[in-house]
Amino acid sequence: MLRKYFKRGVTEAGCDEAGRGCLAGPVFAAAVILPDKINGALKNLDDSKKISDKERRELRIVIESEALAWSVASCSHEEIDSINILNASFLSMNRAVEKLTVQPQLLLIDGNRFKTQFDIPFQCIVKGDAKFMSIAAASILAKTYRDDFMLELHEQFPHYQWKENKGYATETHRRAIIESGFSPFHRKSFHIREEQLALEL
Repeated sequence: MLRKYFKRGVTEAGCDEAGRGCLAGPVFAAAVILPDKINGALKNLDDSKKISDKERRELRIVIESEALAWSVASCSHEEIDSINILNASFLSMNRAVEKLTVQPQLLLIDGNRFKTQFDIPFQCIVKGDAKFMSIAAASILAKTYRDDFMLELHEQFPHYQWKENKGYATETHRRAIIESGFSPFHRKSFHIREEQLALEL
């Protein structure tokens, strides 16, 4: 069962990102401040990787309805190429925090590193999306909003099958890159050479 808070009596914003390991598309991040009293479907919060797409989308509606504040932000593939994926992940989380309509007193960051742009204390928590409700909520928002973005891109570039792989390095995605080359939305700074993508045929 996930913990409701890291420090009692403090307004905490859980922060997480999605798409860090993808070959294409932006990295998305979300920040969520949950109410002190958790009721109903919010009790079903879990790490977005552990639940189905249907469950994530049902919970997204509840999170957006019940949270004290929530926000979603992103960094484009061009920004990722410019500042690297780690810094882009930090930047997208900072952008999400900046958009919150309630000022948090503590940021709970999924992972082991973070660079903040604000005078707000933060706590990094490895696998935090499986430990704290606010981070799990953020993971669900970041994941579903990024998936929606990749579904839209799929309509322009259907041969990469982004509706299925969302930009991750699946066999189908790698084969499409070998056959068709890179799209304008692929991350060029990942230096993915054809020999790295070669498939056993």
